Amino acid sequence: MSSAPLRVLVQRAVRPSWLPETAVIRRWASAAVGAGRSGEITIRIVGEAESAELNERYRGRTGPTNVLSFPAEIDGPLPDGESLPLGDIVVCAPLVEREAAEQGKALEAHFAHLVVHGALHLVGYDHEDDADAEVMEGRERQVLAGFGFADPYEAEHA
Repeated sequence: MSSAPLRVLVQRAVRPSWLPETAVIRRWASAAVGAGRSGEITIRIVGEAESAELNERYRGRTGPTNVLSFPAEIDGPLPDGESLPLGDIVVCAPLVEREAAEQGKALEAHFAHLVVHGALHLVGYDHEDDADAEVMEGRERQVLAGFGFADPYEAEHA
């Protein structure tokens, strides 16, 4: 029996002109979680107010943040026909745009990096210690390179 394909839903609470097409965002998230994985991810593109509210509520931190990941917590079996939720990713578009400009990065590359980063959190990657960060960053580099994007950490580790 084959599993259902990964389903990636994209919600746009804000619509900056530079935001990539939904199909492109879906490809980035799917590549991050890996081939053959089934389930469902929701990616919500938000403004600063919504990002700040979520950051305060769930992380206890003031102000917006570039990306938040909320891995799913499943209690009991799912009804027949429902995809296993992997979780939600929230990306703050205005902050991503500012960071890309400040860091001298291509906007699409920075946005792709945050989608990939968020998706990896949903499938168990983390960066709480140096060893975990090295593994996660390596996977990010690999996925982003597959789309022709440069190493997002190159300037940080130089």
